[in-house]
Amino acid sequence: MRCGILGPLQVGDGRAAITAGRDRTVLAVLLLRAGRVVPVGDLIDAVWEDDPPATARAQLQTCVSRLRRRLSESGLPGEVIVTDPVGYGLRAGAVLLDVDEFRRLTAAARAAVLADRLPAASREFRAALALWRGPALSGITSPAVRRGAVPLDEQRAAVTEECLDVELRLGRAPDLIGELTDLVERHPLRERLRGQLMRALCAVGRQAEALTVYRDGRRITADQLGIEPGSALRELHQQVLDGTADVGSVQRAGAAAGARCLPRAIDDFTGRQDAVSRLVKEIEEGGSGIQVVDGMPGSGKTTLAVHVATVLGSRYPDAHLFVDLHGHSERRPVPPVEALAVLLRQLGVPGDDIPTELEDRVARWRSELSGRRAVIVLDNAASAAQVAPLLPNGPGCLTLVTSRRRLTGLDGVRPHALAVLDQDEATQLLARIAGAERVGADPAASAEVVRRCGYLPLAIRLAGARLAHRPRWRVADLAERLGTDRSVLAGFTAEHRTVTDAFALSYAQLTEPAQRVFRLLGCHPGDRFDGYVAAALAALPLPVAWDLLDELVDAHLVEEPEVGHYRFHDLVREYARGLATATESTDGRRAAVERLLDFTLHAVSALTEPIESPASRVNFVLSPPGRPDLVEDCVRQEPDWLTGQRANLVALVRYAADGGLPRQCWQLARASWRYWYMRGHLDELIETHTIGLRAADALADDWASATMRNYLASAYYRLGRYQDAIDAVEAALTIRERISDLLGIASSHKNLGIAYAMSGQPRISLEHLHQALAIARRLSHLAMIANVLNDVGMAYLQIGRYDKALEVFRRQLPLSRQLGDLHQLGSAIGHIGAVLSQQGRYEPALRRLRLALYLKRTTGNRVGEGEVLNDIGFVERALGDPESAVARHREALAAIVDGRDRTGECASRNLLGRALLDLGDIAAAVESHRRALADATKIKSRYEQARALDGLAACARATDPEQARAYWQRALALLEQIESPDRHEVRARLADLTASPTR
Repeated sequence: MRCGILGPLQVGDGRAAITAGRDRTVLAVLLLRAGRVVPVGDLIDAVWEDDPPATARAQLQTCVSRLRRRLSESGLPGEVIVTDPVGYGLRAGAVLLDVDEFRRLTAAARAAVLADRLPAASREFRAALALWRGPALSGITSPAVRRGAVPLDEQRAAVTEECLDVELRLGRAPDLIGELTDLVERHPLRERLRGQLMRALCAVGRQAEALTVYRDGRRITADQLGIEPGSALRELHQQVLDGTADVGSVQRAGAAAGARCLPRAIDDFTGRQDAVSRLVKEIEEGGSGIQVVDGMPGSGKTTLAVHVATVLGSRYPDAHLFVDLHGHSERRPVPPVEALAVLLRQLGVPGDDIPTELEDRVARWRSELSGRRAVIVLDNAASAAQVAPLLPNGPGCLTLVTSRRRLTGLDGVRPHALAVLDQDEATQLLARIAGAERVGADPAASAEVVRRCGYLPLAIRLAGARLAHRPRWRVADLAERLGTDRSVLAGFTAEHRTVTDAFALSYAQLTEPAQRVFRLLGCHPGDRFDGYVAAALAALPLPVAWDLLDELVDAHLVEEPEVGHYRFHDLVREYARGLATATESTDGRRAAVERLLDFTLHAVSALTEPIESPASRVNFVLSPPGRPDLVEDCVRQEPDWLTGQRANLVALVRYAADGGLPRQCWQLARASWRYWYMRGHLDELIETHTIGLRAADALADDWASATMRNYLASAYYRLGRYQDAIDAVEAALTIRERISDLLGIASSHKNLGIAYAMSGQPRISLEHLHQALAIARRLSHLAMIANVLNDVGMAYLQIGRYDKALEVFRRQLPLSRQLGDLHQLGSAIGHIGAVLSQQGRYEPALRRLRLALYLKRTTGNRVGEGEVLNDIGFVERALGDPESAVARHREALAAIVDGRDRTGECASRNLLGRALLDLGDIAAAVESHRRALADATKIKSRYEQARALDGLAACARATDPEQARAYWQRALALLEQIESPDRHEVRARLADLTASPTR
């Protein structure tokens, strides 16, 4: 069954039309979100806006029943609309949407353009545009539907421009003039269309008319935007005057495939003409390509920056980029190294190609932008130091920075301080939101509303939206409500008083239980929250908490960016926190956060228990949870709940430390360790465990202090900071020996053995591992014995004692089975496969490695998955299949980069380089080994440095034997330092090179 939204709503062939207004609105929303569940609250909003009746849910059910019946009459099965606890949704694949066909044809057309098959591209573009029957979902006036339809209409306009570009290049200008004239009249501000019409006119010798088209556009742009046309249109105008216009030189359609990551510009952008003109003039006149907009919260800095970036977007065709730096929010400011990763991904750089170190990312970022024309919005900056590494150095880029602070530390930039609106601009904004007739009918009341909003755009928008959704209110009613109960807000910060007046209007409409949840959510130290967080804070049943969150969303006091995940706007959070301080007792606020801490601690512990070894949990015992119902439901319903809680976990650990709750602080850090470690979130691991260590030391809890140091060492180990890891574990060992914690002593010796092995000291490694094994056997602790056997086997593997390693792993294997420990089982089987591969027993090795890979993926161990993939790639290369080996090593590298194992990254790159060389791609092999050498040198991994040098020598041997000799000599020196068995092979290669230097 086909359904259409590219024009009036259409079901099937249109004969069985959906005529009831509410039914059409509900179906339109479901089609806009086909394949996803639409929450009940969203559907109610779409039908009744902000004034739903008490029977809204029942009426919505009736609408859905009618729709199911009508769709069934049209040939669709009744179950096409599925019911979910959250809401309703169209079953994925149940209908064929015209918008999906439009996107498929558009993609095919763009691919044809890139392949320079212009006639085919024209056919595909025209077929895509022929699907449109009018504006998307025309005839349905629901604001929610219109918000979903606007982006579709914009896609239609952009594809139209791409199509016309192609057809102008095909020499069809005479046939396009009429169509272009009509389009320019309907879209007078689209400069690309205006330029296309000018070129078409020039192509048929009508230069005078082309100049008239330009003058009309210039007048319209000046009147409506207060700016000159863009540089591209002005250049075309000059070319027409000079008689040098190249009618075939149009923007290539492929440019539309560039990164487009700006938020949608606000349709009712009002005022700010002076600010826009000043910014654009500065940019147009060749001033700084870096513009900083600063001002108070809510003054519209982001809105202005996005508006200017959108207006000027056609002048920067290669990329439109955006990143929120969280400089002034509950989240920690985004470090430059993380912001650069976001920006590079927006540019299309694969994750495994993004360097690890800040200076390398800065270099890659600036290299990617070199020669590009891009506009970048760096929003909500904390400081000049945060912004400086993100600034491009190419002349073709425009960077717009917003901040609540003046960034005086940035050199060579142009600051723009953004004040509040003046009265006329503020009144215009209110009129755009609430309706010009209502606002104009009572100018005195309108002036009072914007005055009480402090002329702050955010406050005006909130108040105006409330008025727009209540058609029976007069502006005077809004003014009166904004002016009442001012004593309630008297204790709030003065500069936010007018903003809190606007928030208070929405707050006053809430039920008392929702008001209480709103206040207590203001105590939440994290960035996002869900029903579990609300239920824990407010001591509510979970279903009640979800319903109250829906009420807060309906009142626009809480945002729901994803189904079931909520957040505050920064200023609303401040308002909620102020309400909590004013109305909740200190003990009440503390009790609420302690309830949240208790729930989070037990939920994290329960969710991470399956991914930890039994040995690590022996002495980590928690008291029973205060809300076992929440913990059980979270574990059952939300197995990936931790993924959305990263920032919250760090914030809660920090809150517990600052709030005098040291026991909860270190316990939450400990409970989350395995999640941080396996997912490669090492920055969070270090931060939480450093805070947890201070808390444990404050409690004088030796066991906790040793535990925090032990897990800090795990992050240092992954990062290749082996000496830091050794120092931390030795400090933990000293504590554990003092308190006679035998199991802890064994664990410390085991971890020291791992760190010494990776730092290239295998003899010391084995000494510690044998001490750990002796203690574990004395305690008859099977889980610890299995753990230590794994590391002993790895130490023997490292020094080339393969028979001994195989013996140890085969002793580990039955213990892992007996314990039911999938992590240890996967390690034992994988390591047996690795030993067999080193012995040349490839077929049995592959069988074990494939089973190990399955187990690693089952347990979510990304680094372990990468290690096994590398071993499989090693075998495939040995069996003469370098192409498969390259694919395996690249897959391994991606997994290990996810896990942030620095040594593992080097190993993957070295193995990849060897496979690439076998494949004959010498340049790529050299690049892979050079990257490995640089990274291994930074982390002081002598073994991986040596392997990189060995690989570079192999690449150079045929063309530069002396260079190869130098590489092998350096590799041999390193391998002899760490007593690696690889030294024998390198020594043999050197001897062979001497015997036949030109081979």
